[in-house]
Amino acid sequence: MPIKIPNELPAVRTLEEENIFVMTETRAITQDIRPLKILILNLMPTKIDTETQLSRLLGNTPLQVEIELMHTSTHKSKNVSEDHLLAFYKEFDDVRDRYFDGLVITGAPVEKMEFEEVEYWDELVEIMEWSKTHVHSTLHICWGAQAGLYYHFGIQKHLMKEKLSGVYPHTVDYKRSILFRGFDETFFVPHSRYTTVLREDIEATPLLKVLASSEEAGVYAVITPGGKQVFLTGHSEYDADTLEKEYKRDKALGINPKIPKNYYPGDDDTKAPMLTWRAHATLLFTNWLNYFVYQTTPYDIAKIKDQ
Repeated sequence: MPIKIPNELPAVRTLEEENIFVMTETRAITQDIRPLKILILNLMPTKIDTETQLSRLLGNTPLQVEIELMHTSTHKSKNVSEDHLLAFYKEFDDVRDRYFDGLVITGAPVEKMEFEEVEYWDELVEIMEWSKTHVHSTLHICWGAQAGLYYHFGIQKHLMKEKLSGVYPHTVDYKRSILFRGFDETFFVPHSRYTTVLREDIEATPLLKVLASSEEAGVYAVITPGGKQVFLTGHSEYDADTLEKEYKRDKALGINPKIPKNYYPGDDDTKAPMLTWRAHATLLFTNWLNYFVYQTTPYDIAKIKDQ
């Protein structure tokens, strides 16, 4: 089944070139079916890249998915035009009275700041609280996961000695997890962050369960009962060249970054990066949509408030 996104969204052409079945709004109105309604709170500065990455993964399933994009009103993005935001994005006031089968909260490059120092923190808190009664399952990514763990469970993030950047091997810790059904014993996930959360803090919280982790990158996937909230500390949605763009950006800024680990063949940054995580990323998002959204969300979406 197709993914439904706005007709003129830049992601449409990219996904069609990759043979992902995209259903624009014009065609969707002829379909007599209730699609899964997924809201994406895009906190990333490279919004168009992130829109495309998430649309690719959410659209590559047998389910019909309707995506809506949201940005914070308390922070103005410097890396995307105001016209793009006005054309394709909603603000929280536009959706606060609605219900969604799923919500994705992306990462953001603000992890060195205390949560309360982030310009849009109060707005994000309001959205996360709203999600408990208006969203069936919420997927938090990278800083979004750290923010969610902090707000909902009081788990602190910790600054690491150096940036964690690269593609790291992971294992499934809880073998019966349906979020990781079909995964190999070892799978790869990109990470790009300066902070981390501690396993002992998560395991000391009764409502949280660690599903997957990495010896080098730490805890990767955490879930609450029934999958109401899912937290991913890495960036499975990243394109093949996303880490490279960040690496070259940091070099240009004079930060002198280390070469992302397990990313370039032989750690030679003159060669094209290796894409080693796409299949597992696709399976991860398929499992989330199927088992924690589609299989359990009410047909009458307004009944989410009663769950």
